[in-house]
Amino acid sequence: MTEPLQWARYHWQRLMGGTNRDDDERPYNYSSLLTCGAKSSQTPKLAGKHRVVVPHLQPFKEEYDKFSGTYVNNRIRTTKYTLLNFVPRNLFEQFHRAANLYFLFLVVLNWVPLVEAFQKEITMLPLVVVLTIIAIKDGLEDYRKYKIDKQINNLVTKVYSRKEKKYIDRCWKDVTVGDFIRLSCNEVIPADMVLLFSTDPDGICHIETSGLDGESNLKQRQVVRGYGEQDSEVDPEKFSSRIECESPNNDLNRFRGFLEHPNKERVGLSKENLLLRGCTIRNTEAVVGIVVYAGHETKAMLNNSGPRYKRSKLERRANTDVLWCVLLLAVMCLTGALGHGIWLSRYQNILFFNIPEADGHVLSPVVAGFYMFWTMIILLQVLIPISLYVSIEIVKLGQIYFIQSDVDFYNEKMDSTVQCRALNITEDLGQIQYLFSDKTGTLTENKMVFRRCSVAGFDYCHEENAKRLESYQEAISEDEEFADTPSDSLSNMAKLKAPSCRTVHNGPLGSKPSNHLAGSCSALGSGDGASEVLHSRQAAFSSPIETDVVPDTRLLNKFSQITPQLFNSPDETIPNPPLETLYIIDFFIALAICNTVVVSAPNQPRQKIRLSTLSGLPTKSLEEIKNLFQRLSVRRSSSPSLASGKEPSSGVPSAFVSRLSLFSRMKLSSSVEEACSQTGESPPGSSNSACPTDTEKQNGDAGVTKAKVDSLPGQPLASNLCYEAESPDEAALVYAARAYQCTLQSRTPEQVVVDFAALGPLTFQLLHILPFDSVRKRMSVVVRHPLSNQVVVYTKGADSVIMELLSVASPDGASLEKQQMIIREKTQKHLDDYAKRGLRTLCIAKKVMSDTEYAEWLRNHFLAETSIDNREELLLESAMRLENKLTLLGATGIEDRLQEGVPESIEALHKAGIKIWMLTGDKQETAVNIAYACKLLEPDDKLFILNTQSKDACETRMGTILKELQKKNPASPEQESLNEALSQPPAPEDAGQRAGLVITGKTLEFALQESLQRQFLELTACCYAVVCCRATPLQKSKVVKLVRNQLRVMTLAIGDGANDVSMIQVADIGIGISGQEGMQAVMASDFAVSQFKHLSKLLLVHGHWCYTRLSNMILYFFYKNVAYVNLLFWYQFFCGFSGTSMTDYWVLIFFNLLFTSAPPVIYGVLEKDVSAETLMQLPELYKSGQKSEAYLPLTFWVTLLDAFYQSLACFFVPYYTYQGSDIDIFTFGNPLNTAALFIILLHLVIESKSLVYVPSSSGIPVSVSNSEG
Repeated sequence: MTEPLQWARYHWQRLMGGTNRDDDERPYNYSSLLTCGAKSSQTPKLAGKHRVVVPHLQPFKEEYDKFSGTYVNNRIRTTKYTLLNFVPRNLFEQFHRAANLYFLFLVVLNWVPLVEAFQKEITMLPLVVVLTIIAIKDGLEDYRKYKIDKQINNLVTKVYSRKEKKYIDRCWKDVTVGDFIRLSCNEVIPADMVLLFSTDPDGICHIETSGLDGESNLKQRQVVRGYGEQDSEVDPEKFSSRIECESPNNDLNRFRGFLEHPNKERVGLSKENLLLRGCTIRNTEAVVGIVVYAGHETKAMLNNSGPRYKRSKLERRANTDVLWCVLLLAVMCLTGALGHGIWLSRYQNILFFNIPEADGHVLSPVVAGFYMFWTMIILLQVLIPISLYVSIEIVKLGQIYFIQSDVDFYNEKMDSTVQCRALNITEDLGQIQYLFSDKTGTLTENKMVFRRCSVAGFDYCHEENAKRLESYQEAISEDEEFADTPSDSLSNMAKLKAPSCRTVHNGPLGSKPSNHLAGSCSALGSGDGASEVLHSRQAAFSSPIETDVVPDTRLLNKFSQITPQLFNSPDETIPNPPLETLYIIDFFIALAICNTVVVSAPNQPRQKIRLSTLSGLPTKSLEEIKNLFQRLSVRRSSSPSLASGKEPSSGVPSAFVSRLSLFSRMKLSSSVEEACSQTGESPPGSSNSACPTDTEKQNGDAGVTKAKVDSLPGQPLASNLCYEAESPDEAALVYAARAYQCTLQSRTPEQVVVDFAALGPLTFQLLHILPFDSVRKRMSVVVRHPLSNQVVVYTKGADSVIMELLSVASPDGASLEKQQMIIREKTQKHLDDYAKRGLRTLCIAKKVMSDTEYAEWLRNHFLAETSIDNREELLLESAMRLENKLTLLGATGIEDRLQEGVPESIEALHKAGIKIWMLTGDKQETAVNIAYACKLLEPDDKLFILNTQSKDACETRMGTILKELQKKNPASPEQESLNEALSQPPAPEDAGQRAGLVITGKTLEFALQESLQRQFLELTACCYAVVCCRATPLQKSKVVKLVRNQLRVMTLAIGDGANDVSMIQVADIGIGISGQEGMQAVMASDFAVSQFKHLSKLLLVHGHWCYTRLSNMILYFFYKNVAYVNLLFWYQFFCGFSGTSMTDYWVLIFFNLLFTSAPPVIYGVLEKDVSAETLMQLPELYKSGQKSEAYLPLTFWVTLLDAFYQSLACFFVPYYTYQGSDIDIFTFGNPLNTAALFIILLHLVIESKSLVYVPSSSGIPVSVSNSEG
């Protein structure tokens, strides 16, 4: 009964006025129709942890009404208002602001006859104008949301009709949970649905998730197990199963549930079976699915609420000062009330001054003084700046316009500029004290280039490849200097290139994709004058610098020893082939298949490459081909096969016992999100290599034959293949394997085909894939090896993790174990060397399993897959049981170059007084190398390493370092008060030797514990820069939150990937970089830039301007209001404190509303106290914003005193001028009011540092700088 009540309550709330939304929430996002802007509706929290989904069909009508019928439909509404509730709800929201409540109180008070000061209508005017302007703005914004909602709700999709027994067109808003939906290629998914059928023979559906995360590379989704082998489309009328899954949540990377058949047999469901609303079907003719989440319960809608509202530091300061003005107003009114009471008591017997009421009653001085207190509040209401908040919003919009119009932020390659996604914190850009930066893709380009590898303990330095990279760099430089001759740079680069999937750079990388398919890969034709096939956007991670790898000569020589004759003998005990040769084969096979790369052809963009079954077979004996042909024949039959691993064509899975023997059961990998983001990275420079080589790269060297696929009909050439990877690391490794003629040819859920040099095409039967995750920091693929017919596990991951999973070999063991120990030691040395050179490191390992071992593991893994509760924990345990006792094959070193301008930007930010922390998942040596390369650390710095294995050791080590720093730097204050100690800016370079701190992820876990937080912060306060390596995304956000909350400083976090989102949202200002990792960071950020170097101008120039302008504008508002209202206050001393005004009431009201509204707004938008060139040349000027020098509490009170002084001059100069005359009240008040108005406006001119005027003779604007003030 609970669920229907929740459903009814939810719809009642929506009917009565929408859902609750904070009026301070971030403005609506119009960037994507699919994500529908800021989500205003909150999903009802249904009782229980699970949801049951049954088909929307006649046989299930009773059960459907009980379960699925109670869920919300697919109609979305992101608007706040309806026609009926707009006025009351908008007024209700606006009166949440204290200033509006205050002026409403004054309006009501003025309607009381005893305290009336103005005409009733006059008092209402300012409030009505402000409320109307804001209401119009909110109404227009909501109307735009309404139009988008209407457009989306009325989109059409194919839904199965139980009445007409066929798929019919139906609007998105009419889709409900339990409906069957049929989608065609390029259609957008209307609701979250479980995939039951795909026209792809392998049961795969390709989707593009750019509507959710901005990534244009394709993702694969898999039909539910048991439905992939159906010869025809799934028939909804024959669907008799039910789905039980978790309740709606916003986790895009998780879906837990199971599909239960009538015989109570369960099939596990994961995110690989879920198609999310807002994604687009690609490269699949048609798919069918059943809706499990609809409308505001879909993951896309639950994820689109936007980051938390961030109120700027300056706005908080202004709110405090408004309260001081209220207190000042109360004092002035109290003074008027006391003065009126005293004045009446003195002239109590003179009826002229003490007029009785209509009934003849005379008010006592005390009561009259009480009434006068409220009259004075109405009279002096101008003291509270009602237009301040409206002016601040207008000024911030103007500041954002000029920030986004700055051409220096434009990136031609990506066709993008800075994005201001937060409208209310621009001034915080000028007050940043701590900057937290990711490394990969933020400081570096995130273009992964294969540099070195270690196989079987031998290091291959790839010196020729290093020369190629240098030639690319020179060609790029020449191309920038001589833009008119691009062909020269291309010809220079072509000299060192082997045949490869060459992609063409034409137009900006960020240009919009074409209508048919986005993100295609372009290829150069062969021969002279070949035409270029141009597409609007290239495949991800496929620039020539990444794809063209020059093989190492020594390794090529060893490849020449690999021949088919080595594997002719069926006896595995024979020592041939040599162990090193086997390691080399397994190493490059692992590089080629241990990934989720999608293979495509340039002439048919984003189309999966299929190989005919027989042409994809390895060149083996006739007996093996016969056996394999038998397995293929059985696979197409109606009965399940042990070899095929497929279910019967009826779609109902076979029994659990038979499933355990199906070794081809495959779990498609999830997104390998930065598969080595937790491992190393690199600077642009390359180190000298000790490996001797003089050989130029040849097309076919050292006996390595060309790919055998050249002779196979219907197969694309290796050089014509393009790889679409979800991670740049994956792409780099696949391209490296291809350089050694180990080419990934095709990938299906069942098999992976690799063309391996002289061995020919090898077809690996895919048994299982364990995707990468940030906890395990590795990825594994389980295959049946075509040469040995054994079950083999290939694993790649962070070296710190893989090394702990290797099989333990005793020194007294067999010779093979001893050799493995030697390989491990040598590889570790190579890894350390790679890291010191700034390379990202990965370890490659393997494990051979027996069929019995794999069957036992699969049994336990199946139980984990079909569970809903604690599924992640169970799957992690299952992965740990598989990924152990590994054999180390080798390691790779991948270079990720620094972005242009990063060292200069960091140097400027350091000079500006900003403390910079680098938070990265890379290993220590790599992180330190990058820190030196980008000038975060200097060679002369004293570097302290904090790498401990226990909490006590961490505490002791931090205490030791802290004492040493305090001894070496006596100028540093004794840190008795943490806040005082940490508020000190970084010590200047001449204050002694600077210190840098490097802390590892495990030690950081101890340091973030509450008992060590204070000591950790004290230690970091003494350091010029901090590098946190091996940090998880959660640790990154905890570090930022700790510094922000404990030190009460302004923090900025910048990153480019999904693992940086939590850090970006926790900081005072979050900045996303629109790089190669998708748009997750951008979509969660307050500001978005295309390169790190833009950060320096954004902070040092625009941040300084925005803070200075807004600070001075707010202070000016207080000044002009206090100066003007004091004229009325001084007049009360000469009119018996009667609440009389010497100025017309309309003039008084329009003073704030009209006469002085525009000048401060123009000042706040256009004022430049210092030129941009000076601010960039002298970053030290930024420190004034860090110290809030433009708006200190003392500055506020000095401004009020100045206003009091000027009001005295404005009042008493006319007063003494007219003293003794018989002028009337307005003859005295009008000159006084005019003089005050001109003086107040002249004050703003004096405050301006630069003026623009138009001379009458030329009509040309001329700027005059007044930097001296």
